[in-house]
Amino acid sequence: MNSSPKITDCPVGLTATGFRMERDSMGEIKVPADKYWGAQTQRSLVHFSIGEDHMPLPLCHAYAVVKKAAALVNAADGRMPQWKADLIARVADEICAGKLDAHFPLYVWQTGSGTQTNMNLNEVIANRAIQLAGGEVGSKTPVHPNDDVNMGQSSNDSFPTAMHVVTLLEIEDRLIPAVEALSDSIQSKADQWMNVVKIGRTHLQDAVPLTVGQEWSGWACMLEDALGNLRTAREGLFQLAAGGTAVGTGLNAPAGFSKAIASKIAELTGRPFVTAPNKFAALGGLDAMVRASAGLRGLAVPLLKIANDMRLLASGPRCGLGELHLPENEPGSSIMPGKVNPTQCEAMVMIASQVLGNDATVGFAASQGQLDLNVMRPVILANCLHSIRILADGCRNFRVFSVEGTELNEPRLAQYVNGSVMLVTALSPAIGYDKAADIAHRAMEQNLSLREAAVQSGYLDGEAFDRLVNPLDMVGNGVAGA
Repeated sequence: MNSSPKITDCPVGLTATGFRMERDSMGEIKVPADKYWGAQTQRSLVHFSIGEDHMPLPLCHAYAVVKKAAALVNAADGRMPQWKADLIARVADEICAGKLDAHFPLYVWQTGSGTQTNMNLNEVIANRAIQLAGGEVGSKTPVHPNDDVNMGQSSNDSFPTAMHVVTLLEIEDRLIPAVEALSDSIQSKADQWMNVVKIGRTHLQDAVPLTVGQEWSGWACMLEDALGNLRTAREGLFQLAAGGTAVGTGLNAPAGFSKAIASKIAELTGRPFVTAPNKFAALGGLDAMVRASAGLRGLAVPLLKIANDMRLLASGPRCGLGELHLPENEPGSSIMPGKVNPTQCEAMVMIASQVLGNDATVGFAASQGQLDLNVMRPVILANCLHSIRILADGCRNFRVFSVEGTELNEPRLAQYVNGSVMLVTALSPAIGYDKAADIAHRAMEQNLSLREAAVQSGYLDGEAFDRLVNPLDMVGNGVAGA
């Protein structure tokens, strides 16, 4: 049917009850009458009813962009009537807007090429298009899920294309802004507290002084460095597999399809997507996803450190370090009245731990690319998107409910600085390491102040001690060191 049917404006939704019969190459199967999916989706629900891990909806939305791009390219080249491409594009836009989310029920645990998810998209788009065209849902007329919606494509090249699109968009639109906001918040605290002296700690033992601002500036810099690495790691995602079809040869796709669909996806997303220069690498490997996952892991590492540092520094409030006052968001104990815990820090540590585990899964799964196709794509995609989502949400909550409301316990900071034996380090250039060490041991063994031990030692008098040991003079200048 090439003549344009009358397209209606009927709202999304099917009011039929019971079941309808749909058919695929394996025969007929009952499909819920109020769902847009078809036979292959229904078979997948039966054969892959594993766990509760559903294919992430952002992937389905990105896949709709791929289907829209393919239809528009096919129409522009005369392989598909323009009305049909416009109809497919219209439904794809509905999917991107979340209007058809209830019709993507499949689980992550399916065929490793993502064929079931590809067919889920094809069937939903086709049946919704048929409804808009006034046809019978399930009839495959006037829009066919394979012949029309899947024209010029294979699951083997369209699924990895959608993987790259959604991972790139989620990193750029969801994750990076959340991390930037957290880093900015930490840096703001660093600037505020740049002249507040505190005692340093190495090996969990007292060390020489620094400022609170210097310590926090290190955290902000770690995040910025990790963001830089993530931005570099995402670059491989710009290369798309579309046009490789089944094994990389491009069989059943016309000449020029690869560049045309990549250009159309770039236009639709506003991102500089290009066709992958080697489709055999694009189908047989998953290196770009591995690098992106490594970028997520690299972000999780400093986040874990920052969260752990903050909860250590806030430990107490009376019997721990107690240098920081974290916001009190909720009661901390069902049995201990008044107890408040560093919950946002703990949540971030768990998030970071999960991301490290997700990356391990991605790395191993990517190694299973036997012969001409890597068939571990759904689990890799699911783990990457999971990492992105929890990192983004975690960074937002950590910033809003912890970092922004954190305050200093300045009396405690001063107490630690004044009581530290490691200030003796300032004496080494004047009296030598061995004599300074003798003073330190004397102070600790006899429970003396450092000044008392220094004077008692006879190596220098109180006036010389006061001139040499000034914590503010020991913190250097800025954050670059000597």
